[in-house]
Amino acid sequence: MAKNIILLGPPGAGKGTQAQRLVESRGMVQLSTGDMLRAAKTSGTEMGKRVAEIMDKGQLVTDEIVIGLIEEKLTAGAPGGFIFDGFPRTLKQADALGDLLARMGQKLDAVIELVVDDEALVGRIVKRAEESRAAGQPVRADDTPEVFADRLRAYYKQTAPLLGYYYAKGGLAQVDGMAAMDAVAASIAKVLDRA
Repeated sequence: MAKNIILLGPPGAGKGTQAQRLVESRGMVQLSTGDMLRAAKTSGTEMGKRVAEIMDKGQLVTDEIVIGLIEEKLTAGAPGGFIFDGFPRTLKQADALGDLLARMGQKLDAVIELVVDDEALVGRIVKRAEESRAAGQPVRADDTPEVFADRLRAYYKQTAPLLGYYYAKGGLAQVDGMAAMDAVAASIAKVLDRA
């Protein structure tokens, strides 16, 4: 049965890895706002032209446009449901997403927070950078302790209100994001099977 979920967690928590597993194992579609905006920009559609114009000016795309892109994807459907990645980031966006799903006769089945230890997470990122260097691969610009610490602070500042919002609605499930990848995947599967 199709499920719509939000994966929350700081950068480096493993959201991308777990989302990819859900795509492969359950036929879900990952809706990454960044990917959707890049795809829209080159699509040639009316919405795409608006996105391209805004992005080319270096401006931020409005919530209304992002919701419009999400609505297009929801209308197209997905056999296993959707994984919202990078959206919502604010309470206003959470309300807009809830309204959109209700208008389309759908709902949010689970909000899953990957809970991590910040110090261990920084260690994980530093290790990832070292492994990339050792393999002769480029190191991501944000894989330095200083940049990563800034990204962590920004995440918690933006996302902390969302955790309370979804907890109050009874839809927040917490999963140990520091566990082994397979254990995290099994915990997420349990949440989805209960939803």
